[in-house]
Amino acid sequence: MKQIQGISGKLTLHVKKLRQCRMCPQMYPPVVSGGAVASKIILVGQAPGDKEPKLGRPFAWTAGKTLFRWFSQAAGMSEEQFRASIYMAAVCRCFPGKNPTGGDRVPSPQEVLNCSAWLTREQDILRPKLVIPVGKLAIAQFLPLQKLDKIIGRKFKAKRAGYSFDVIALPHPSGASPWHRKEPGKSLLKKALRLIIKHSAFISARQRKK
Repeated sequence: MKQIQGISGKLTLHVKKLRQCRMCPQMYPPVVSGGAVASKIILVGQAPGDKEPKLGRPFAWTAGKTLFRWFSQAAGMSEEQFRASIYMAAVCRCFPGKNPTGGDRVPSPQEVLNCSAWLTREQDILRPKLVIPVGKLAIAQFLPLQKLDKIIGRKFKAKRAGYSFDVIALPHPSGASPWHRKEPGKSLLKKALRLIIKHSAFISARQRKK
């Protein structure tokens, strides 16, 4: 219990500092955070969209509805339960802005590097047993990037901040991406979700919140 309290205190302080970050001049604050959820699972998104800063939480719009539907269908887990039991991070924590040609701007390598220190610190505090990167930008922070059909539906070992952990990746749940709605994406997505819900860290997280 004392260990959990210590982790929660460190994480609360970390999130407070994170919300104050204004390191990247081309990004649009505020920082979007899922809050100080002490968990052995970290879900890593890519970057907030334009709705998330207004709503004050990650995956708050259409992509989030799809993501939480996946876990509801696979594990009977509601959005509220998911947010309360899994630490939600991202490659970049502020909205990058729009491309002149449409769509959200992809964060620059320097912006990704700037924000990586926050993720490294989160991994140092939480020492996760499972990391779930969502989308190619997030996957690339942990694994050598290959085609999604070589990554989704498999479990990998990775190391960051001096700690080893499992990685089970998911495709980005964006409506603009058809990958998860056709084969082999549909079947590989189901396989990835099965691997996640059978993982010991996920089972423990669900039991703790019952």
